[in-house]
Amino acid sequence: MIKKLTYLSCLLLILIPYAVFAMEYSLDELFSLALERSEIIKIAEEDLYISELEKDKALAALLPTLSAFGTHTRYTEEKQKVGFTIQPETSNTWGVRMDQSFSLSGKELTGYKITREAIVKNIFDLNAVKEEYLLTVASAYYDVLKSKKALEIASTNVERLTKHRDAASIRLKVGEVTKTVLLRAEAELAGAQSDLIKAANNIRLAKTSLARIVGISEVFDVKESQPGNNSEMPGQEQIIFDFLIQDCQLLTLDCLKEIALTKRAEIKALTIQKKITEKKVKYAKGSYWPTLSVEGVYSKKEDNPASSFEINERIYGGLRFDFPFFEGGLRRAEVREAKAKLRQAQYSLLDLKNSVAVEVENSYLNLITESGILTKLQAEVEYAIDNFNAVSKQFEHGLANSVDIMDANTLLVTAERELANARYNYQLVILNLKRSIGTLLKTVISQQLSE
Repeated sequence: MIKKLTYLSCLLLILIPYAVFAMEYSLDELFSLALERSEIIKIAEEDLYISELEKDKALAALLPTLSAFGTHTRYTEEKQKVGFTIQPETSNTWGVRMDQSFSLSGKELTGYKITREAIVKNIFDLNAVKEEYLLTVASAYYDVLKSKKALEIASTNVERLTKHRDAASIRLKVGEVTKTVLLRAEAELAGAQSDLIKAANNIRLAKTSLARIVGISEVFDVKESQPGNNSEMPGQEQIIFDFLIQDCQLLTLDCLKEIALTKRAEIKALTIQKKITEKKVKYAKGSYWPTLSVEGVYSKKEDNPASSFEINERIYGGLRFDFPFFEGGLRRAEVREAKAKLRQAQYSLLDLKNSVAVEVENSYLNLITESGILTKLQAEVEYAIDNFNAVSKQFEHGLANSVDIMDANTLLVTAERELANARYNYQLVILNLKRSIGTLLKTVISQQLSE
C-alpha cells in the first residue's frame, strides 16, 4: 500500500503542473511564436538592418559634402604702414563650402551597387536561418508528442499488467499457479510503473526544451495539428500534393534536386555573394584610376579696423587631380586579394550545391525508409495486439504460462512505441525534405496566411 501511494504521489507531482489551465499549441502556432520571439532570428534581422545602413553610407559617398566654417582671430596689436592697416586688432572669417571627390573609374558607384546586393543576400540569409530554426522547432515539438505517446503506452501497460497481476493472484489462491507466477507479475508491474514515471518526467524535459527554443514562459501543452493524419500514413499522392511541385510530373529525386538548386536560400545567398566578390574585384581595380576632387567656396572676412585694400568677400571653385603612381604595391595586393576571395566564393558555391544535393537525397531516402517502416510497424502492432489477446485467454484457461504473457506484453509495448515514434518521425522527415529543397518557410507562411 505504501508503495502504491508513493508511486501515485510521484506521478501526480509530475503531471499536475501541466494539467491545470495549460495553453495548448499546435505546430503552426509554435512556428508563429518562434518566428516572432527567437533570438537567433532577431540577430539575423539585425544583420539585415546593418546592411541597409551600409547602403546609406555608400550613398553618402556619391553625394557632395556641404560644410560651414568660421574663425575669429585676435592679434597682439594693430600694425600700420604708410597709413594703411596691415594687421588689424581682430579678424572674423566665415563661409560655406562644397566638396566632392570621386574616382574616374566609378568605384564609388560600384561600392553602392555592392551594398544593394548585400541587402538581398542578407534577406536570403535571414530566410535560411528561419527555415533551419523552424525545423528545430518541429523536432522539439515531435519530441514532446513522442513523450506524450510514450506516457500513454506506459499507462496502458501498467493497466494491462495490473489486470494480469490480479488474475495471477486469484489463480494462486485457488492453487492453479505457483507463487513464482505472482512474483513475476509483481516484478513486471513494478518495472512498468517505473517506466511510467520516467515517461512522465521525459514530457517535462521535452517541454522545457521546446519552451526554450520557442520562447514560452507560461505552462503549456501541445496538440497535434492534424490528428487524422496520424492514424494513417499519407500516400504518394498526398506527398506530391504537400510539396506542390509545379515543374515535375512525378516526385523524383532528380526533380527534387533541381528544385533545391533554385529555391534553397543558402544557394541564392551564396550566388549573390559571388556576384558581390566580382564587383569587389572591379572596385579594387578602380584604385589604379586617378581621383578628381571638386570644391566650391563662399567666404566673407571682417577686420577691425577694416582695410580699404582687403577683399572681404570671395566666391571661388577648384579642381584637384590626384594620381598616386607608386604606393609600395598596395593596389596590386588589394586586387589579388579580391580575386582570391572571388575564387573562394566560386568554390564555396560549388561545394554548397554538392552538399545540398546529398542532403536532398538523404532526406528523400529517409522518407522512403520511414514510409516502409511505418507500414510494417502498423501491421506488427495489429499482430502484437491479437497475439497478446490470444495468449491472455490461453493463460486464463491454463494453456499458457506467465512467461508467455510477459513475452507477448513486451512485444506489444515495443511495437506500440516503435509505431508511435515512426509516425512522428515520418512527419518530421517530410518537413526535413521540404527544408532540404527550400520550401519549408514558404509552406509555413502560406498556411499562416490561409488561416
